Amino acid sequence: MPENQNIEFKSNWRDEWLQWICGFANANGGKLFIGKDNYGKIVGLQNHERLMEELPNKIRDLLGMTSEVNSFDENGLFYLEVITQPQSVAISYRGKYYLRIGSTNAELTGNRLNEFLLKKSGKTWDDVIENRATKNDIDEESIKRFIIVAEKTNRLPEVAGLTNFEILEKLRLTESEKFKRAAVILFGKDPGKFYPNISVKIGKFGKSADDLLYEEVEEGNLFKILQNVLNQLNRKFFKNPIDFEGMQRIEKGEYPVAAIREMLLNALVHKSYTGASIQIRIYDDKINIWNEGTLPPELTLDSLTKQHPSIPRNPIIADVCYKGGFIDTWGRGTLKIINACNEAELPSPEIKEEYGGISVTIFKDSITEEQLKKIGLNERLIKAVMYVKENGKITNTEYQEINNIAERTATRDLTKLVELKILEQVGTTGKGTNYILSRHKDANDATMQP
Repeated sequence: MPENQNIEFKSNWRDEWLQWICGFANANGGKLFIGKDNYGKIVGLQNHERLMEELPNKIRDLLGMTSEVNSFDENGLFYLEVITQPQSVAISYRGKYYLRIGSTNAELTGNRLNEFLLKKSGKTWDDVIENRATKNDIDEESIKRFIIVAEKTNRLPEVAGLTNFEILEKLRLTESEKFKRAAVILFGKDPGKFYPNISVKIGKFGKSADDLLYEEVEEGNLFKILQNVLNQLNRKFFKNPIDFEGMQRIEKGEYPVAAIREMLLNALVHKSYTGASIQIRIYDDKINIWNEGTLPPELTLDSLTKQHPSIPRNPIIADVCYKGGFIDTWGRGTLKIINACNEAELPSPEIKEEYGGISVTIFKDSITEEQLKKIGLNERLIKAVMYVKENGKITNTEYQEINNIAERTATRDLTKLVELKILEQVGTTGKGTNYILSRHKDANDATMQP
């Protein structure tokens, strides 16, 4: 039985293991075994009787809760089992909060701690009242445009004849005659007045991440940012403009419509609005969108590639976007991105957690260094393929020169690239032979490992 979300092994007792009990209490509960090694093998405890008496008191005094402590004897080797139930209130150990995530115990700080404490109190960040906001901070035109779009979805409650405040009230964006944070994010005239970094930064890069060619910043409420960013991408960053009104179409253009729009919507709906700005990085061969905010403990990166439940960080914002027809409530956002890339015959997108957030990258074609590395090509082979991509062809002699290798090695390498159907041979055999990119398969389809 390996360690997992609900199981932890320790060979002996240290008071710092109370952090793990705290982590279980703040998550879904779990069992801490004392007297077992990392693989679950019993190693035994010399002081199990004393620990049986002391542990319940330590847990009560230092964590303010109770756990069940059981003693077991197997062939003369004693071990303890500490069973912790999930707690409805936040539990801290020496002023710090911990949360069990997978098989690790994470200390919660900053935005993650704020979100955790709000959740334990039955709130989310977007459900909190913004006392500083008045009706003068709400953009009436944004509400009108939203209603026009939302009426086509049949998801919107009846709003005919209602005032703007009553409409927001119907959308659960108000409380006690005041506006919630979600109302400011969705329909505010200037959300940045209340929260920093409510913006999207777009950058065009050269060969590397430190080669910034030019940039733009879009600010405003969520719906304005959505439209303005899409317009800005078409106007300044994409070589071939995309018709975002035709979102349901699958196009073999620069990038698939549905993927780009879904990437941006996911970032806007699920971002941590107390964190950094959303960042869009555009290269010649790929586009990347990053937003701050890690996955909830219930989800993993692998689960995003399959059918999974929708667990939004900002459920009020997500619900309004659903009623407006911008998203659904079935957790299909990442699946839409993946399917759009597959149907457009592009490589599968790269989704990962980094820098405290979620990064999604889609590639314009499969002949990129990242894709070639994924199928196992070494540096020499990658250099040759990228040379062909830039120059249209390569000869055996040119291969030898760019890699400083012998003819026999060049022949073997080029033969392998042909077998992988990344390159194909054209022209007469011998000195008249050229190698070009395969017209039958691409690197994303290659299955043979060099």
